[in-house]
Amino acid sequence: MRTFKFIIGIILAGLLVLPLAVSAQAGKEPVTTINPQATADSLTDIQILGSRQLTILKVDDTTTLQILAGNVRLKQGKSYFNCDSCVLNNGIKIFEAWGNVHINDVDTVNITASHLRYLINKKLAYLDGGVKLTDGKGTLTTPDLEYNMSTEIGIYKNGGKVVNKNTVLTSREGYYYASLRDIYFKQNVEMKDPAYYIKTDSLLYNTQSQTTRFIAETFIKDSSGRTIETKDGYYNMATGKAEFGKRPIIRDGKTTITGDIVIIDDSSHTSQARGNVVIVDSVQGTTILAGEVFRDNQRERLLATRKPLMIIKQENDSIYVTADTLFTARLSDLYASKDSLVKDTIKGVQVISLTDKKENRMADSLTAFRPRPLNKDSLAGDSVLTAKAIPARKDSITYDSPITAKPVPPLVNKEPVAKDSVTGLSAVLTDKKDPAKKDSTDRYFEAYRHVRIFSDSMQAVSDSMFYSFKDSVFRLFQDPVLWSKESQITGDTVYLFTKNKKADRVKVYENSFLVNRTDPEVYNQVKSIRMDGWFKQGNLDSVRAEGYAECIYYIQDEDSAYTGINESKCDVIDIYFAEKELEKVAFRSSVTGTIWPVKEKSPSEMRLQNFRWLDNRRPKTKYELFE
Repeated sequence: MRTFKFIIGIILAGLLVLPLAVSAQAGKEPVTTINPQATADSLTDIQILGSRQLTILKVDDTTTLQILAGNVRLKQGKSYFNCDSCVLNNGIKIFEAWGNVHINDVDTVNITASHLRYLINKKLAYLDGGVKLTDGKGTLTTPDLEYNMSTEIGIYKNGGKVVNKNTVLTSREGYYYASLRDIYFKQNVEMKDPAYYIKTDSLLYNTQSQTTRFIAETFIKDSSGRTIETKDGYYNMATGKAEFGKRPIIRDGKTTITGDIVIIDDSSHTSQARGNVVIVDSVQGTTILAGEVFRDNQRERLLATRKPLMIIKQENDSIYVTADTLFTARLSDLYASKDSLVKDTIKGVQVISLTDKKENRMADSLTAFRPRPLNKDSLAGDSVLTAKAIPARKDSITYDSPITAKPVPPLVNKEPVAKDSVTGLSAVLTDKKDPAKKDSTDRYFEAYRHVRIFSDSMQAVSDSMFYSFKDSVFRLFQDPVLWSKESQITGDTVYLFTKNKKADRVKVYENSFLVNRTDPEVYNQVKSIRMDGWFKQGNLDSVRAEGYAECIYYIQDEDSAYTGINESKCDVIDIYFAEKELEKVAFRSSVTGTIWPVKEKSPSEMRLQNFRWLDNRRPKTKYELFE
């Protein structure tokens, strides 16, 4: 009886296996389910699409194992599984697969591995052994991976690498969102690209758009050597556009840029910074503060707006310059301009070409001379006034014939030069020994509207200004005013020459006017067509007025008491200062005038035509420029 039951059991088992074996041999693919009775929920059931061999093993009353081997193909909903062999357990709703494991999820994600453990109801896959995931754009490789088929989220925690074209991203942990094509990298994140290197603790990357989002402190370095430190922002490698927030720090050569927001477009080689922008140029020794800055990185041009301020650093007396707009660029690009009017692509305005051959005032300034201090002066005619060496505060009016001054020798340079028709200076544009080497003086900056300049020893205002690092000259246009201590200089155009970043000399063209205040409402005054002044240790030391020169000068004794008022006219007048106050006036040829007793003239009467005291326009402190 027992023998009969055993034979019947073998026959039944053979009947279960035989159809599958016969079908496989005939080239047909059998289809079955882990639980044939539970076919209502096709999304959670596992369908067997094909296998070379299937063995059913009943472990107990609740557990039945299906063992598949050879070209195994399974399906759950829209997900497909391929492997060499697998075991399905209908009791705990799980299956394991080995060898050439391949998952295709919704036709978008493909995962390969050596081993898979899959929770059928939760649709949760645990893969290990050379795991590789790809979405058609990027490829992730990792030792092991957890992938949720419902949420389409993959997680690795033992190191991973994503390759997308030439971009390689590595991290200790990663979270992949298949529906969004996003990967969230954590811990020891590094990104290597031919154009960029990125190191951070956390990073988001989209494999489809090739956009990198920064969500933690991040260090970026590009192929040009530029570095970026940021905590927020994004960079699109396909378009070359980026935006960084939370006050990123950008170091480009010797230039450091900081702002609330920085926008970069590498495709057009431009960038923009907004909100409390700070730009430091260590080569030029300058700092620019502004609300907004536009930069042409390729041509090294910069436009600053919204209360811009430039600081020219020096040890004891830095120079502060502010205006509605500041613009800086390379002098060599300015020299290269050939059209009479050239449109500036950044500012959208027309600028004067340097090929204009009109009158060259700067060339004239190179041959200017400084008046020699004289102890003995003579008046043409019979009367002669002899003056001794005069101490500070003691007045002396001196008269003399025109003096001869030794002209300043012209600049000599054997290297290739370009002539600036505006400044009249020859500028070296290339380094003869190393043509690729940048010239630190190959820069200029311009200021437009409401220009104000402040240093402890000198202040100035004008409508517009041009400054060249080649010759260190501030050129002030349209109603410029220059102050040094109690002296004020005005004219149609003022050139302020600096040496070692300190005021060295000044030239005033047309309607030149010097006012020196000695007491409230008491002003020494000199006016002429042309005026040249010299500074000593940053303070006004002497001035020469030429062309229809006129003078009103208060005469003082040794106790600084006023003894008279001199009102004179002359071709040339030299004015000397000592201890920052007017000390001496020397008249050169053809003098006419009157010395008035102090009691006969009130200070308000003693005013030359077009007299103006513009102290209300004068910057009193550097802090005013920040307002």
